[in-house]
Amino acid sequence: MPDQAVSRVPTREQLSAWRSFLRAHARITRLLEAELVAERNLSLGGYDVLVQLAEAPQRRLRMAELADAVLLSRSGVTRLVDRLEVAGLVCRERVDSDGRGVVAVLTQAGLDTLRTASRTHLAGVVEHFVSLLGEDELNEIGAVCERLATQ
Repeated sequence: MPDQAVSRVPTREQLSAWRSFLRAHARITRLLEAELVAERNLSLGGYDVLVQLAEAPQRRLRMAELADAVLLSRSGVTRLVDRLEVAGLVCRERVDSDGRGVVAVLTQAGLDTLRTASRTHLAGVVEHFVSLLGEDELNEIGAVCERLATQ
């Protein structure tokens, strides 16, 4: 476990590790985004929205819940859902019990798009991430990232 009395100024080595993490994340997400856009005309953010909706009960989430799930602001997820709605991949519905509440709902076209886009995305995850690491490294990076994500 990290020392609780860590200096508030990172060392050169610590900054180097941080920057490497950022470069690796940026490189992999750029590659995955480019593949999805080129092969499926779908952004990585759009793909993430479709995944979150597909995994949600009844394939629907309140817009605020969706924003939290995809790590976007509410206005950012609204703009993204606007584009996906125009494409017919999602629709919005009012929440019966709450006149102001709105949920995003995955359409059948959205589910079909997700199924085909998943092949592209998952192949990219294997090519740009999984295949470059050994099993022990994958387990270690998974544990480290989980710890960072749940701080």
